[in-house]
Amino acid sequence: MRFIRLLPGAMMFLPAMPLVAQQMPNAAPRSGTAVAESFRGISGLFASRLVTAFDSIPAAKYGFAPTPAQQTVGYIAQHLVDANYALCERFGRAPRPHGADDAVADTVKAKWPKDTLVKELRASFVFCSAALSTVDDPGLAVEVPIGGAASGAKQQRALSLLLYATDLAEHYAQLASYMRIMGMVPPSSLSPFARTAIELPVGVLSRYVGTYEVPASRQFGSPALTLEVTVRDGALIVRPVGQPEARLWPASETDFFLKVSNATLTFTRGADGAVTGLVLHSNGEDRPGTKVR
Repeated sequence: MRFIRLLPGAMMFLPAMPLVAQQMPNAAPRSGTAVAESFRGISGLFASRLVTAFDSIPAAKYGFAPTPAQQTVGYIAQHLVDANYALCERFGRAPRPHGADDAVADTVKAKWPKDTLVKELRASFVFCSAALSTVDDPGLAVEVPIGGAASGAKQQRALSLLLYATDLAEHYAQLASYMRIMGMVPPSSLSPFARTAIELPVGVLSRYVGTYEVPASRQFGSPALTLEVTVRDGALIVRPVGQPEARLWPASETDFFLKVSNATLTFTRGADGAVTGLVLHSNGEDRPGTKVR
């Protein structure tokens, strides 16, 4: 596993982007989870980017490496699976699953079909998402065994969590450079899809005004969201609590999109026609939310 060096203050120069676009944590997390929520947000962001990147690379290119000395696309995928399980087991509360594939050499796994590798990668992120949900700030200083019980070695949960987030960031950067060499655009550099908005009267838009609770991502570990939806100057506006607002553009009477990202929202109704919730569609995942007021 390789590690990246974080430059002091580097994060300050990243552009501010709406929460719905980037799946970052709310600015005001519950007490005792500020650090953990931040890690959930950044790791969820890179997890979703990695899955999207591997999904978009053609199967025929999984044997590609810029030079013979570098890892192939397939090798990076299988390495991430193993690293995810190893690191998330350390800061989570459950042991990693084991199977016959554990004994298969990395060089053999690297040549598995694309569909198999992506499926394994998704499964590892689901495991990590569950592990991330157990982390809180007080528990970050707790030392947990690593390298098997016989080794006697221990590591603070905080370090394992940091290694997980930086490992995802490093390998996404690696994969993004491969994609550019292959003439592809990495997910983080893609422009939002071009969509056509329709006109809806304020009376229709007003049905969706309210506060919605969206649970944490089960696939990538991104934190839960509180979305406040309002109408202003004839437009529907969404604001994740503690984050910048964005306009929701109607694609139909119930489906809306953002121009700042590829995320979309679908409002849901009950049998009586009243709005009961919404579904956030982002990074290939559908996250149903409930209208709470």
